[in-house]
Amino acid sequence: MTPLIWRIAGLAALALGALGAFLPLLPTVPLVILAAFCFARGQPAWEARLVADPRFGPHIQRWRERGAVSRKGKVAATVAFAVSSAVSVVAAPWPWLLATPIAAVVCLSWLWTRPEA
Repeated sequence: MTPLIWRIAGLAALALGALGAFLPLLPTVPLVILAAFCFARGQPAWEARLVADPRFGPHIQRWRERGAVSRKGKVAATVAFAVSSAVSVVAAPWPWLLATPIAAVVCLSWLWTRPEA
């Protein structure tokens, strides 16, 4: 991929992460980590700014070094999945109502096996 495509992908991830600061079910930190990954390949100066950021830098560094996720992040993801699953079960028709709870079980079982930050 060209550096331009990596930059665009990084900006898209960063924009979605910024929305996640205001929308409760959109994960901010994983999207910022994704943006740093993309910027490392397309715009290293932007990646360095994200890693140096006092709010997001430690999360990025812990993920890169140990694949670690904070307990607070794990709990927040669990709550978000629980709310999404409840809404899905109430609002979605059969068999689609099973999609969110199944995705939640798969994703959360992976997430909770990550080391604590």
